[in-house]
Amino acid sequence: MKRLWFGNGRWKTVRATGMILMLLAVTSLLVLTGCSSKTSAPTQGKVVELKLAHFFPSTHPAEKDLIQPWAKAVEAATNGQVKVTSYPQETLLKADAIYDGVVNGVADMGLSCFSYTRGRFPALEAFELPGVTYNSSKVASKVAWEGIKQINPKEVQDTKLMMVLTTGSGDLFTKIPVRTQADLQGMEIRATGLSAKTLKALGANPVAMPQSDAYESLSKGVVKGNLGPMEILQGWKQAEVTEYITKTPFLYNTLFFVTMNLDKWNSISPENQKAIEKVNEEFFGNVAMGLWDKQNEAALKYAVDEKGMKLITLPQDEADRWITVIKPIQDEYVASMKEKGIDGQQILNKVKELSVKYNAEYK
Repeated sequence: MKRLWFGNGRWKTVRATGMILMLLAVTSLLVLTGCSSKTSAPTQGKVVELKLAHFFPSTHPAEKDLIQPWAKAVEAATNGQVKVTSYPQETLLKADAIYDGVVNGVADMGLSCFSYTRGRFPALEAFELPGVTYNSSKVASKVAWEGIKQINPKEVQDTKLMMVLTTGSGDLFTKIPVRTQADLQGMEIRATGLSAKTLKALGANPVAMPQSDAYESLSKGVVKGNLGPMEILQGWKQAEVTEYITKTPFLYNTLFFVTMNLDKWNSISPENQKAIEKVNEEFFGNVAMGLWDKQNEAALKYAVDEKGMKLITLPQDEADRWITVIKPIQDEYVASMKEKGIDGQQILNKVKELSVKYNAEYK
């Protein structure tokens, strides 16, 4: 109990415990209100800055037509709360270090090839296997993105995968015509990795070298051909040093990723995450899916119309013969996956099923 002075010569006795409880209630309310405003602050107005690493030059369509417009769309969709700065041409990370660099937070985002770290993504190697026909990069990209979402392989769950895209099929560019498998026997052709293995199975003599060395090697006759996407005829000027194009939509496909560090993704508000995923969907469908088709079509027109290259299309029975010859590479993939505890046959079946579906849809 406590006596308090109320004026006019009067004292009044009150219970101290009641006043203490009232003061505690007011203090608690103020503390809770303060904590509440601090908790919501990171999702209200805080700008998330993202560094995106890739290896393409700043003039390449991957930077000009995909990354830069996508970054602007993300910033607009998030009302300026998420901003992306691109670091092209390996200025932040080397091409083969980009995925792990994103995992470890050296870069917040990255664009590169899965195949640059072969063995790191075993399930995804199915999308680059020879013997699967892709009529365009649009088909190959749709097959890969839908297939990956259905398979959901553990190997890409350590980042937030934004989208994937592909070069689509590669073709043979040679100094002498290739119309049958017999024409390939012993021919020196520039190729690396899985492409080299494929050409060797067909009887060619693959010669490993970077794309940057191919022009000189072709001009000097060190190699008689190259295997790659059509765009290299113009972008790498190889239409100047080759004379024939043999269409081989079942020999080659390269798969690229655009992905984000998981912690960085989780630091973005749910509202902005939804906005970014909507932008991703739009840019995959409108830009990324067919990014290489535009380059390939322009390069083919340039090579034939301006450089006089001759286009060869294999008869179906000859194409089927090539596919039969390289089937053991698919079998070897399935066996190696089994050793890793992965159902490679199921993944390969899914790839083939989707390729048939989208080859028919995107004619």
